[in-house]
Amino acid sequence: MGIIGVVAALTLPNLNSSTGEKEKVSKLQKIYSNLQDAFGRAEAVYGPFDEWFINDNTIDKREKRMFDRMTEFLKYSKACTVTDCTAVFDKGGTSGGDGSTTTKYSVILADGSTVGFMYKSYPCALVDIDGLNKGPNTAGKDFFEFCYNTEENKFSHNLYGIRNNYTGQIHSEHKSSGYAAAWVIINGNMDYLKVDNDGKCPDGKTVLDWTTNTTCK
Repeated sequence: MGIIGVVAALTLPNLNSSTGEKEKVSKLQKIYSNLQDAFGRAEAVYGPFDEWFINDNTIDKREKRMFDRMTEFLKYSKACTVTDCTAVFDKGGTSGGDGSTTTKYSVILADGSTVGFMYKSYPCALVDIDGLNKGPNTAGKDFFEFCYNTEENKFSHNLYGIRNNYTGQIHSEHKSSGYAAAWVIINGNMDYLKVDNDGKCPDGKTVLDWTTNTTCK
């Protein structure tokens, strides 16, 4: 029994960590799919996305219009204000780029995750898969970002452009919310969190990259 207990103590933390990661990956993939579905439906009703903001000359108006049209086709339990669930985007989630994560317009989805809509120099959907006041609020762990890409005409943060342009090993930049989102959607894991500063996996041999070694397993 003592041996069994030691084995369990060694294996259960790894098992729980693996299960938790799979749940996060699955959740983000589902949110991503729902965003694309909502975007397609909104375009079918309101016309091409690049024409949505013709008469909106302020960032606030653009964010509000994007919020109104996207959430019309998203299932959510609560619309947020800047004083409640939107605050989750102001507490340590780092987006990369200009680093701004403040938005007035977000919703809590049926699964408890939070999605906010931001218009920086381009439109973005901010995702916190843990939702309000939960989790580390850290880019690449529970905070992710999908930005509108004109070439793909969807909220993708140019997923395949990232994969094709960044063929080298993983480095710190790939743990930002946009690159991490691309990695999760394309490769179905969060192994970028496991590598050291040289991109090496825990085995000390495998170097994680975008083309040949897309997992540490």
